[in-house]
Amino acid sequence: MSERESMPFDVVIVGGGPAGLSTAIRLKQVDPELSVCVLEKGSEIGAHILSGAVIDPRALDELLPTWRDDGCPMAETPVTDNWHWHLTRGKKYAMPHLIMPPFMSNDGNYTGSLGNLCRWLAEQAEALEVEVFPGFSASEVLFDANGAVRGVVAGVMGIARDGTPKPDFEPGMELLGKYTVFCEGARGHLTKRLKAQFNLEADCQPQIYGLGIKELWDIDPDKHVPGRVIHTQGWPMSESDSWGGGFLYHQANNQVALGFVTALDYKNPYVFPFEEFQRWKQHPDIRAILEGGKRVAYGARAINEGGWQSVPKLAFPGGVLAGCSAGFVNVPRIKGTHTAMKSGMLAAEAIAAAVKAGREQDSLDEYDSAVRESWIAKELKLVQNAEPLVAKWGGEMGTILAGADMWLRTLFGFGVAKPMKHHTDASATQRADHYRPIEYPKPDGVISFDRLTSVSYSFTNHEEDQPVHLVLKNPDYPLETELPVYGGPSTRYCPAGVYEYVRNEDTGAMRFQINSQNCVHCKTCDIKDPGQQIEWTAPEGGGGPNYPNM
Repeated sequence: MSERESMPFDVVIVGGGPAGLSTAIRLKQVDPELSVCVLEKGSEIGAHILSGAVIDPRALDELLPTWRDDGCPMAETPVTDNWHWHLTRGKKYAMPHLIMPPFMSNDGNYTGSLGNLCRWLAEQAEALEVEVFPGFSASEVLFDANGAVRGVVAGVMGIARDGTPKPDFEPGMELLGKYTVFCEGARGHLTKRLKAQFNLEADCQPQIYGLGIKELWDIDPDKHVPGRVIHTQGWPMSESDSWGGGFLYHQANNQVALGFVTALDYKNPYVFPFEEFQRWKQHPDIRAILEGGKRVAYGARAINEGGWQSVPKLAFPGGVLAGCSAGFVNVPRIKGTHTAMKSGMLAAEAIAAAVKAGREQDSLDEYDSAVRESWIAKELKLVQNAEPLVAKWGGEMGTILAGADMWLRTLFGFGVAKPMKHHTDASATQRADHYRPIEYPKPDGVISFDRLTSVSYSFTNHEEDQPVHLVLKNPDYPLETELPVYGGPSTRYCPAGVYEYVRNEDTGAMRFQINSQNCVHCKTCDIKDPGQQIEWTAPEGGGGPNYPNM
C-alpha cells in the first residue's frame, strides 16, 4: 500500500454538522490566523444531515448575530402556531400550553431544513478561510507516542470488497492537528472508540437513543399554514410495549416535514419503528393534512436521549467531543441544534486560548468545565428526568410525572426524583417468546409506503465494490442467537431494510444477509442489536444518503 501524505492544521474537525461548523467559525472569529479544516463524510455539506427541525436560535444569535439578514434559509419560516396533541386510534386531544413549563414553548423559534442551515454555515466558514472537505470520511484516529490524539486518517478510497486495493486505490491522508474536535453526530464510530480508549463514560450513565424517521411532503397549499408546529404522543405506540411521538412542521414552499421518533429502549422485539410511523400517518388528523400531497424525501437517524446524566467527559489528550457526539439533546423539547452549536463554540474558545498559549495535544479540561457551567447544563438539568420517568412509568403516567419534575425543577430547583439512571437500549430487548408478533397493516401507496420504496427517496448510494461497512463480529450470532432467541429484530429496527434472513429454496437453509448498499447511516443497528455484535464503521467518503432539504 502507498505511503500516506500528511497535512498539518492547528485544528482538525471531524463532522460538518452544526457543531463542527460552529466550532470552525468561532475559531476563526477568535483567531483568524488559525488553520482549520472540517471533514465531512457526505458527498456535500448537508447530505447526511437530518432533523425535524424546529431550531432555537439562541446559539445562532451568539455565533452570527445578523444571520436573519444575511440570507440564512432558517430565517424564512418563524414558528407561528404551536400544538401538542395526545392521540388515540381515531381522535386527538389538544394539550393546553398552560400545563407545560415555559421553556417548552416554541415562540421565537424557526422551522426549516437543518441540512440547508449547515450548507449556509459552511459558506460562512469558507468565507473565513476554513478548509471544508466533503466526501472525506475519517476512518481512523491517530495517536502519538504518549497516547494523545494527533489527528485522523481520512479519504481512504478504492478498496475492494475482499480488502484488496483496486487500481484507483487512494491510501487517504493524515490530517494532523494540535487539537482534534469530534463532531460525528449520534453514535459516531470514532467517538465510540475514543470513549472506550479514554474511559470517558466512567462517571456518567450510558447514552440511550431514539430512532427518528422523517419524510418531506409537498401538500395542498390550502392546507399549508407556514410556521405551524405539531407534536403528538400516545397512539400508535400506546398499543405496543414502547413509547415515542410524532411531529409535523409546516415549512416554506407548501412543504411539511413530518416524522416519528421511537425510543430504542423498547422491550418487545417485534416492534417495527418504520411501520409505527406508517400507522401514525394514517391517523385521521394526520392523514387529512397529507391527502392530496406528494412525498418527496425520506430518511432516518438516531437521536441522543440520555440527557444530562449521559454526558461523558468531554476532553482527553489531543481532542474533545462536541455536539451529538457528546449528547446534548433536550428530549422534551426535541431540540439539540442550539446546544450542539454552543458546545462547538465553547470548544473553539478553549482551543484558541490553548494554541495562543503554546499548548497542543493536552487535555482541555477547561472546555469540559465551561460546558458544565454554561446554559447548556442549566437547560438540560431541568429536563434530565423526563425521559427516564416516561421509560419507567409509561407514556401516560410517565408524562404526568415528567411534567411535574420539570415544573418543580423550573420553580424550585429540585424534582420528583434524584437524577435517574439508564440502561442501554440493547439490554432492554427481551426474548421473542415473551411476545406475540405484531400484525402491521399493508401500505396503501398513497399515505403509507413500503420500506424499500421509501429508501429510494433517501437517494442513498454506495460504491458497490467496497468492504461491507456493517461489521458482524461473530458470523454465527444471527442464526445461533438473534433469530431463535430474539426473533430477528434487525429485520425490523433498521429503517432501510439492510438486514434480512434469506431461505435457500432448494436446501431450506437460512442465511443472514446484509444489504449494506441500503444503509442510511442511522446507526440503529450498532445501538439496538441485543448481542452488540453489529458494528457500524465508515464506508468510503461520499457514500450514503443524499438528503435534499432535510
